[in-house]
Amino acid sequence: SLSGNIMTKMLSSFNTGGSYEAIGDGYGPGIGEGYDKLVMIISRASGAPVIEGAIKYAAELVRGDIWAVAEKEFAAAKKAGLDEILKARKEASAGKSSEAEEVKAPPKEVVTSQIAGIEIMDLEDGVQSLWKVGIYAESGMGCTGPIVLVNESKTEAAVEALRKAGYIQ
Repeated sequence: SLSGNIMTKMLSSFNTGGSYEAIGDGYGPGIGEGYDKLVMIISRASGAPVIEGAIKYAAELVRGDIWAVAEKEFAAAKKAGLDEILKARKEASAGKSSEAEEVKAPPKEVVTSQIAGIEIMDLEDGVQSLWKVGIYAESGMGCTGPIVLVNESKTEAAVEALRKAGYIQ
Protein backbone atom coordinates (compact mmCIF):
# COMPACT_ATOMS: atom_id res chain seq x y z
CA SER A 1 0.00 0.00 0.00
CA LEU A 2 0.87 3.60 -0.46
CA SER A 3 3.79 3.04 -2.82
CA GLY A 4 2.81 6.30 -4.48
CA ASN A 5 3.50 8.02 -1.18
CA ILE A 6 7.17 7.10 -1.16
CA MET A 7 7.55 7.94 -4.86
CA THR A 8 5.97 11.37 -4.33
CA LYS A 9 8.23 12.04 -1.35
CA MET A 10 11.38 11.01 -3.23
CA LEU A 11 10.64 12.92 -6.41
CA SER A 12 9.25 16.02 -4.71
CA SER A 13 12.14 16.42 -2.27
CA PHE A 14 14.97 15.37 -4.61
CA ASN A 15 16.25 18.89 -5.21
CA THR A 16 16.19 19.84 -1.52
CA GLY A 17 18.32 16.96 -0.33
CA GLY A 18 15.22 15.40 1.20
CA SER A 19 14.56 18.17 3.71
CA TYR A 20 11.16 19.18 2.29
CA GLU A 21 8.94 18.62 -0.72
CA ALA A 22 9.52 21.44 -3.20
CA ILE A 23 7.66 20.38 -6.37
CA GLY A 24 4.34 18.77 -7.12
CA ASP A 25 0.69 18.96 -6.19
CA GLY A 26 0.65 16.96 -2.98
CA TYR A 27 -0.65 13.42 -2.80
CA GLY A 28 -3.93 13.98 -4.63
CA PRO A 29 -7.53 13.91 -3.50
CA GLY A 30 -9.17 11.50 -1.11
CA ILE A 31 -12.13 10.26 -3.13
CA GLY A 32 -14.65 7.69 -1.94
CA GLU A 33 -18.08 6.48 -2.83
CA GLY A 34 -20.69 8.97 -1.66
CA TYR A 35 -18.13 11.55 -0.57
CA ASP A 36 -19.47 15.08 -0.87
CA LYS A 37 -16.35 16.89 0.35
CA LEU A 38 -13.02 17.33 -1.39
CA VAL A 39 -10.04 16.38 0.76
CA MET A 40 -6.64 17.17 -0.68
CA ILE A 41 -3.68 15.42 0.89
CA ILE A 42 -0.33 17.04 1.70
CA SER A 43 2.27 16.11 4.31
CA ARG A 44 4.08 17.96 7.05
CA ALA A 45 7.09 17.98 4.73
CA SER A 46 5.17 19.74 1.94
CA GLY A 47 6.69 23.11 1.16
CA ALA A 48 4.82 26.20 -0.04
CA PRO A 49 5.15 25.28 -3.75
CA VAL A 50 3.51 21.90 -3.10
CA ILE A 51 0.71 23.43 -1.06
CA GLU A 52 0.13 25.96 -3.84
CA GLY A 53 0.00 23.10 -6.35
CA ALA A 54 -2.50 21.19 -4.20
CA ILE A 55 -4.78 24.23 -3.98
CA LYS A 56 -4.65 24.70 -7.77
CA TYR A 57 -5.31 20.99 -8.26
CA ALA A 58 -8.33 21.23 -5.93
CA ALA A 59 -9.69 24.13 -7.98
CA GLU A 60 -9.33 22.08 -11.18
CA LEU A 61 -11.18 19.17 -9.58
CA VAL A 62 -14.05 21.41 -8.49
CA ARG A 63 -14.28 23.00 -11.96
CA GLY A 64 -14.30 19.50 -13.46
CA ASP A 65 -17.10 18.34 -11.09
CA ILE A 66 -15.10 15.57 -9.45
CA TRP A 67 -18.18 14.30 -7.61
CA ALA A 68 -20.05 13.53 -10.85
CA VAL A 69 -16.95 11.88 -12.30
CA ALA A 70 -16.47 9.79 -9.15
CA GLU A 71 -20.14 8.75 -9.17
CA LYS A 72 -19.82 7.51 -12.77
CA GLU A 73 -16.55 5.69 -12.01
CA PHE A 74 -17.99 3.93 -8.94
CA ALA A 75 -21.05 2.89 -10.97
CA ALA A 76 -18.76 1.44 -13.66
CA ALA A 77 -16.64 -0.34 -11.03
CA LYS A 78 -19.74 -1.88 -9.44
CA LYS A 79 -20.95 -2.98 -12.88
CA ALA A 80 -17.55 -4.62 -13.42
CA GLY A 81 -17.88 -6.61 -10.15
CA LEU A 82 -16.32 -4.44 -7.45
CA ASP A 83 -18.90 -5.45 -4.84
CA GLU A 84 -18.23 -9.16 -5.44
CA ILE A 85 -14.47 -8.64 -5.17
CA LEU A 86 -14.86 -6.74 -1.89
CA LYS A 87 -17.27 -9.36 -0.53
CA ALA A 88 -14.83 -12.18 -1.38
CA ARG A 89 -11.98 -10.27 0.28
CA LYS A 90 -14.06 -9.69 3.38
CA GLU A 91 -15.02 -13.38 3.57
CA ALA A 92 -11.39 -14.44 3.06
CA SER A 93 -10.22 -12.26 5.92
CA ALA A 94 -13.12 -13.16 8.23
CA GLY A 95 -10.98 -15.77 9.97
CA LYS A 96 -8.31 -13.16 10.66
CA SER A 97 -10.70 -10.54 12.02
CA SER A 98 -10.73 -9.90 15.74
CA GLU A 99 -14.16 -8.23 15.72
CA ALA A 100 -15.90 -11.33 17.09
CA GLU A 101 -13.92 -11.40 20.30
CA GLU A 102 -12.55 -8.68 22.50
CA VAL A 103 -8.79 -8.93 22.87
CA LYS A 104 -7.01 -7.13 25.68
CA ALA A 105 -3.60 -5.63 25.11
CA PRO A 106 -0.67 -7.16 26.97
CA PRO A 107 1.18 -4.83 29.34
CA LYS A 108 2.43 -1.76 27.51
CA GLU A 109 6.07 -1.74 26.39
CA VAL A 110 8.38 0.64 24.59
CA VAL A 111 7.80 0.03 20.88
CA THR A 112 10.63 1.20 18.65
CA SER A 113 10.78 -1.57 16.05
CA GLN A 114 8.70 -1.09 12.89
CA ILE A 115 7.17 -3.86 10.81
CA ALA A 116 6.03 -2.70 7.38
CA GLY A 117 4.08 -4.48 4.68
CA ILE A 118 0.68 -4.84 6.32
CA GLU A 119 -2.36 -3.69 4.37
CA ILE A 120 -3.91 -0.55 5.90
CA MET A 121 -7.34 -2.19 6.08
CA ASP A 122 -5.86 -5.05 8.15
CA LEU A 123 -3.67 -2.94 10.41
CA GLU A 124 -5.75 -2.97 13.60
CA ASP A 125 -6.64 -6.65 13.20
CA GLY A 126 -2.93 -7.39 12.79
CA VAL A 127 -2.13 -5.57 16.03
CA GLN A 128 -4.83 -7.51 17.86
CA SER A 129 -3.52 -10.79 16.43
CA LEU A 130 -0.21 -9.99 18.13
CA TRP A 131 -2.00 -9.18 21.38
CA LYS A 132 -3.62 -12.64 21.21
CA VAL A 133 -0.19 -14.26 21.30
CA GLY A 134 1.03 -12.00 24.10
CA ILE A 135 3.05 -9.48 22.06
CA TYR A 136 2.31 -5.84 22.85
CA ALA A 137 1.97 -3.86 19.60
CA GLU A 138 0.68 -0.53 18.35
CA SER A 139 -0.34 0.60 14.89
CA GLY A 140 1.22 3.56 13.17
CA MET A 141 1.88 5.27 9.90
CA GLY A 142 5.44 5.43 8.65
CA CYS A 143 6.70 7.56 5.79
CA THR A 144 6.00 4.77 3.32
CA GLY A 145 2.73 3.46 4.74
CA PRO A 146 1.18 1.54 7.61
CA ILE A 147 3.41 -0.06 10.24
CA VAL A 148 3.10 -2.23 13.31
CA LEU A 149 5.28 -1.10 16.20
CA VAL A 150 6.66 -3.67 18.66
CA ASN A 151 9.40 -3.90 21.25
CA GLU A 152 12.74 -4.44 19.53
CA SER A 153 13.33 -7.69 21.41
CA LYS A 154 10.09 -9.14 20.01
CA THR A 155 10.45 -8.14 16.37
CA GLU A 156 11.27 -11.61 15.02
CA ALA A 157 8.43 -13.26 16.95
CA ALA A 158 6.00 -10.56 15.82
CA VAL A 159 7.01 -10.89 12.17
CA GLU A 160 6.56 -14.65 12.36
CA ALA A 161 3.15 -14.29 14.05
CA LEU A 162 1.98 -11.78 11.43
CA ARG A 163 3.17 -14.10 8.64
CA LYS A 164 1.45 -17.09 10.20
CA ALA A 165 -1.79 -15.12 10.52
CA GLY A 166 -1.55 -14.03 6.87
CA TYR A 167 -1.07 -10.30 7.40
CA ILE A 168 2.39 -10.07 5.79
CA GLN A 169 4.42 -12.27 3.47
